[in-house]
Amino acid sequence: MTEPIVFLPGMMCDARLFGPQIAAMSSTHAVTVAPITQGERVEEIASGLLDLLPKKFALAGLSMGGIVAMEILRRAPDRISRLCLMDTNPLAETPQIAAMREPQIVGAKTGRLLEIMRDEMKPNYLAPGPARDEVLSLVMEMAQTLGPEVFIRQSRALQRRRDQQGTLRKIKVPTLIMCGEHDALCPVRRHTFMAELIPNARLHVIDRAGHLPTLETPNEVIDQLYAWMKQPFVLQNPVVGSQT
Repeated sequence: MTEPIVFLPGMMCDARLFGPQIAAMSSTHAVTVAPITQGERVEEIASGLLDLLPKKFALAGLSMGGIVAMEILRRAPDRISRLCLMDTNPLAETPQIAAMREPQIVGAKTGRLLEIMRDEMKPNYLAPGPARDEVLSLVMEMAQTLGPEVFIRQSRALQRRRDQQGTLRKIKVPTLIMCGEHDALCPVRRHTFMAELIPNARLHVIDRAGHLPTLETPNEVIDQLYAWMKQPFVLQNPVVGSQT
């Protein structure tokens, strides 16, 4: 039987971020969504999850979920059978971005969480198209469900995160790097850089998606994840373009 899949959602997101993928893949795979809501350091979040997750699993993380996934891989590489990183960032937080989070944290403490999330998830983070408003509405619902305390903890964890370039260079499992062409938060060039660091990586750019392709172009993501789950270990580094 194929290994289970563990999805890690992005900041202020829950299992609904992977709703289409769960619905499609749960008939053929054991699928888990692990929350990244506890702990004020990425290392603490990863350590807590490792106590709960299967002995061996395929790991897929989006945005902050990808950052946590890289730390899980750094800590327990023998437990990861394959890796998918979506719309994420392997670098440490810059001092400028870390400083920008401080007024957001203050705002969350004073009841302005949804206002901050609307500013943070600007429409230009998503691809233009008829689904954009629906995706943004779901993002707001997930943020409201999780609440300001989670926002503050996750903001602190992102501020303090480590650089994971060394972790990526050591990856020895089939790896899919996937991102939306219109992602202004974690742009394509960052994912090209990641794919070049990883010995066994395949890069897929989705031309009709932005920062949240699991919701913007769910079927293309599903197709790519199924191909990733079948990908054998090969010592090459192909880069593929988006599919039409």
